[in-house]
Order: sequence, then structure tokens, then C-alpha cells
Amino acid sequence: MKLPWLAADTPFPPAEFALTEPDGLLAAGADLSVQRLTQAYSSGIFPWYSEGEPVLWWSPDPRMVLECAHFSPSHSLRKLLRQIARDEHAATPRVQVRVDTAFAEVMRQCAAPRDGQPGTWITAAMQEAYLAWHQAGVVHSIETWIDGELAGGLYGISLGRMFYGESMFTRSTDASKIALAYLVRHLTAQGVALIDCQQQTRHLASLGARPIARSKFLQHVRAATAQPSLAWTPGWLDSAGMLHPLARKDEPESAA
Repeated sequence: MKLPWLAADTPFPPAEFALTEPDGLLAAGADLSVQRLTQAYSSGIFPWYSEGEPVLWWSPDPRMVLECAHFSPSHSLRKLLRQIARDEHAATPRVQVRVDTAFAEVMRQCAAPRDGQPGTWITAAMQEAYLAWHQAGVVHSIETWIDGELAGGLYGISLGRMFYGESMFTRSTDASKIALAYLVRHLTAQGVALIDCQQQTRHLASLGARPIARSKFLQHVRAATAQPSLAWTPGWLDSAGMLHPLARKDEPESAA
């Protein structure tokens, strides 16, 4: 089967038409405009390619997802989360999970080379495109700050009642897992049932993610993206998943 080439005005083929080998490759070409990305994610499709290649669009079968209700942190992570919660209303908590206060830096860290990998799929063009989408209010960063420094985090797309996780990074043990745990709590509180993890990894499986059939995933996406979108604003997340504005430096936050 010939791989479809997308011109600027060519619509995506149905995600169900994605090739089996390589797993889930659907089409090539087009651009990374906000409009094109919105069309893609709303249809269960995402871009993934290397520098120098045309944009490649994918919809794997099966699809790796994390059901918020099935998130399963380890015993040590649960203990750490309880410690963070006890300190969350301190004037200067040692660990704080924030939203959208350092988006560009989170993307840069996620794009940085990793051990055993020759390059990154988060190209300069991808960073520019998702920054524009972030500025449009759709892409968000969840950040773990430790002692006032960005220690880890993740970013992803929020459309309707659907969240698509993109990438994570960590500079400190468990920092990205802390961000994920707080994201799960926030999404659960807002009625979001599922996080798209795109492809299968052992790391995500250890936290409760599992593969589901693409048909089931697409059915969920169509229903979830048709619902009203969440209200995201820069701030910090408490242990119940509630989003609060950051206190001004000259105005300590109330413990109320």
C-alpha cells in the first residue's frame, strides 16, 4: 500500500487506514500548524519523525494509554507523594508541582539527547509548533520544582476531556513521576478518564499504562474531544489535583 502524501489542504485519511508495518504509519507531509495538529490529535493521529525527514503521521494499533483510575505508583512514590502533600501549604514548600510556568524549558529538556539515543524526535520545528499551540491554550506543561529549581516534568495536549501525553524529563529521582501523579489527580478531578501515551514503554507500563485496541481508543477520543475543554491557567497543583494561582512573591499564600 502506497503511503499517502499530504499537501497543505489534504485531509488526513482515516486513522484506521494506518499501515501495520511500520506500526501505525498513516501519512507523510503537510505541516505542523495549530490547525493541522488539532485535526490530527482529534482523530487519534500524532506526528513523529526525525530531523531532515518529512513530517510523518502515526496511529498505532494497539495504543498505549493510562487510565487515570488505574494509575499505580510504587510504594516509595506513594510515600514521597504523602510527604509532599504534608508540606504543600508551607510558605516555601520544598517540592511544588506547577502548571505552565516554564513550558519552553520543559520542551527543551524533553528534547535533550538521552543516553543510548543518537538524536531526538522533538525537533526544532516541533518545539516551535507546540510552543505556538501552547500559546493558543491547548498544550500544557506539568512541572516539578524542588528547592526553587525545575527538577522534572512533562508536557501534553488537552482537547475537550482528553489528554495526550507527549514527553517527560527528569533531573532528580522521581521528579517526572511526581508531575505525572499530580497530573492524574488534576485530570481525575476534571472528569478526564484517559491519558494517551502513544506507544508502549516498560516505564509507563510500570505505572499502570496498558495497550488497548485502536478502535476502542478512537471511540473514546471522539467522545472525549467533543466535550468542553478544561480551564488551564498558570499556577500550582495541590495534592487533590486542584489548580491554584501562584502567590505573589511579596504576598505569602494563605494556608486556607
